[in-house]
Amino acid sequence: MSSAASDPEFTTEQAHLTETYGKLEKIGRDAVAAMEAVAAQAAEDKKSMAEELAVNFATWDDILETHADIVAMNNIIEAHDMANSVQAERLRAVEVLLREPYFAKIALRFKEGAPAKELYIGSAGISDENYRRLVVDWRSPVAEVYYNQAMGPTSYVADGRVIHADLLLRRQFEIDRDQLLGYFDSDVAIEDKLLLASLSRGRSAHMQAITATIQKEQNTVVRHADVPVLQVAGVAGSGKTSVLMQRIAYLFYQHRGTLDPAQVFLISPNPVFGRYIDRVLPDLGERNPEILTWAEFLAPLLPAGRGAGEGNVSYERLRAIDAALAHFAFERSDFRDITAAGTRLVGGDAVAKVAAKFDHLPAGPHRVTLMNEELEARLQSRLASIAAAEDTHDEISELSIEEQLRLFGETFDPQSEEEARALALTYVREKYASGIQQVRAMDWLDIDEIARRLLGCDGLTSVEWVYLKMALTGMGDPDAKYVMIDEVQDYSEGQLAVMARYFRRANFLLLGDPNQAIAEGTAGWGEIRAVFEAERGSVDECRLMTSYRSTPAITDLFASLLPPDEAVEVSSVQREAVPPEIVVASDGEAWAAELRRVADEAASADTLTAVIVPYKSEARRVAKVLGEAAVVLGERDSLPDGGVVVLPLKLAKGLEFDRVIVPDASPQVFPASDLARRRLYTTISRATRHVTILANGELTELLKL
Repeated sequence: MSSAASDPEFTTEQAHLTETYGKLEKIGRDAVAAMEAVAAQAAEDKKSMAEELAVNFATWDDILETHADIVAMNNIIEAHDMANSVQAERLRAVEVLLREPYFAKIALRFKEGAPAKELYIGSAGISDENYRRLVVDWRSPVAEVYYNQAMGPTSYVADGRVIHADLLLRRQFEIDRDQLLGYFDSDVAIEDKLLLASLSRGRSAHMQAITATIQKEQNTVVRHADVPVLQVAGVAGSGKTSVLMQRIAYLFYQHRGTLDPAQVFLISPNPVFGRYIDRVLPDLGERNPEILTWAEFLAPLLPAGRGAGEGNVSYERLRAIDAALAHFAFERSDFRDITAAGTRLVGGDAVAKVAAKFDHLPAGPHRVTLMNEELEARLQSRLASIAAAEDTHDEISELSIEEQLRLFGETFDPQSEEEARALALTYVREKYASGIQQVRAMDWLDIDEIARRLLGCDGLTSVEWVYLKMALTGMGDPDAKYVMIDEVQDYSEGQLAVMARYFRRANFLLLGDPNQAIAEGTAGWGEIRAVFEAERGSVDECRLMTSYRSTPAITDLFASLLPPDEAVEVSSVQREAVPPEIVVASDGEAWAAELRRVADEAASADTLTAVIVPYKSEARRVAKVLGEAAVVLGERDSLPDGGVVVLPLKLAKGLEFDRVIVPDASPQVFPASDLARRRLYTTISRATRHVTILANGELTELLKL
């Protein structure tokens, strides 16, 4: 990497950086000033319009004139809001770029004999006051030639057109705010010095964006065309989760103004992982999507008090529910009363009468929706009747002044019967809010009773319960546009089918590693594909076979646990470091001493070390041996910046650590089975620089190479 001040290119690039940084600061100041001016003008306009607006509904002409005035006022307010949002967008881009204005430069010649066009690529894009691009967003079409990493003739697609060019220069920078630390020119991924420099840094408590170092195979996933389902298989450390986050950022860029973060869902393996990734997108100037664990996704869909339960349900079992429903007929026992605040609002008998009106339709979403519309109308009529009752008015009068003010913004003192009913209806709707919600959620259906008659069973797993309710009611999120499932190999066919059906209009990105399936009963890689082919029609596939996380020696160690045909495809681009340490203790006392020794060494190294155990119960046993030298990490905890943590493998999934200690790799903990092989592979591959493997008495056959 060139960094000498005597280098003319370095001097030129530093001058360009200084100039760009100054322009960014000016753009930021101008954006703030413009927003302040817009706010002041908006306040002035609102005041003058309020004074001039005369609301008059006396005649039809007066109504039209008043309406026109209101529309004009709203248009002015909307124009102010639009101007403000444009400046706010520029300010967000400036805030991102002031940390690092850009990380790369490309020189493209579009016509033979023409001068090359130089473009600087950064984490956000921005233009100056003359609309000249200062920095090109890494997600823009032209930036793809940088990530393709091939010099010479190339092309990219913009606005549906293929644009051909000659890539003359691919330069990468190391920059800290307005200081150029170094640069180098490269064209081959394995010689990517910026990547190696990034990988050599110690791990932190939060995942960092990989925008500057996205590799060619990763870029294929990030910029993949929109498809119903994209299934990505990647070896440990291949950057699957980083690619997932960059893919989300890319989609936000591609659908700027139409894609809301609330329409994007990321299903994460555990809460610790959710906190580990929560800074990546904000650091790129984007908002986070909805980040949920499986339990957090399922809980709101289940009856109160019912847990997520066992998820190992086959797809065949769920398809049997669909088949049985085709011939199902409702009976009175299938319907429940809806009660709230001790009052029955909708009776099961009333539901049965409504059901009879639609007897010509089969049981399913269409019929249930029609029934629910009529039941909602009946409920609103019932609430209006309750609101008109004298007893209700007396109840309201007995409320405290504070409650009356909270409900109505004033004390309850209606001046007419009509006003009294309107205020009372506000009170009644809050009092019976849970009943209203139950009707809207179609809780008048007794799913357990329907299952008993439909399937001949007295109990459903939570997965089956939700699937049956979806099949009956059409329950789901039709507004979701993208769903990303990380560690997809850890889900059962049933869990995946529920998500595919619930997010029925969304495109899915499925990322995982078949060799990191660490629990019994989860779907195989082919089974995952089969579920989504059945539910969504087609599945595209990509593979990530380069490990960027671990040193070559650690990569070789965990690759040795793969099937031979897969192991030969795995490679590492990391620099070599300390080889893995394997220590076999003669007995329990010697094992405990060795564990304390390696933990003490790790604690003094000023890095984050994970002691990863197979199960939660083992964490307590290991922590007891280590005493105060280690902290046991639970689901509600976040990763610390340093020190030694003890955590079960389930929580370590998707995370990475400078050091990993496997406290006991004996045959009792890791027998010679396929599941144990996958668990050990996953454990070792969490490490970036150091691995220490201990064994109490004897080493597992899996590591006897």
